[in-house]
Amino acid sequence: MKLSDIHNGVISLPGQINKKKPAPQQSQAPSQSYGDKPAAKKNKPVRTKESTKKQSMLNTHKLAPFKYDMNEILSASGMDPAKASSFLASVIAKASRISTKEAKEFAKTFLDAGDLTKEEYDKIGKLLDRYSKFR
Repeated sequence: MKLSDIHNGVISLPGQINKKKPAPQQSQAPSQSYGDKPAAKKNKPVRTKESTKKQSMLNTHKLAPFKYDMNEILSASGMDPAKASSFLASVIAKASRISTKEAKEFAKTFLDAGDLTKEEYDKIGKLLDRYSKFR
């Protein structure tokens, strides 16, 4: 190996073709300093947060006792167990995310369909009120 075989710190072996890589192109955009910000759109409307009224929602810290009590009511009812499980999940989702009022309205549709009795519907309403808080 000769000294001429070394180019820019790269050793070339006999029979090997060395291709030079082109230097990366730098963009011609002007550099921005630390405090500069890119130009913002003019006349952009500013969004303000709208305050919403506090609503009664299911207290998620007391979810396990709520599920236990609901399962007691639903097991005593004549509702199909698979349908009762789906009903319970929907009531929990509506009560914890939207409001207990929406969950009661959802339960009322099952009362109207004949899956729940008036007494069971009232018990579910009382449970929702007991395990709810305003947020």
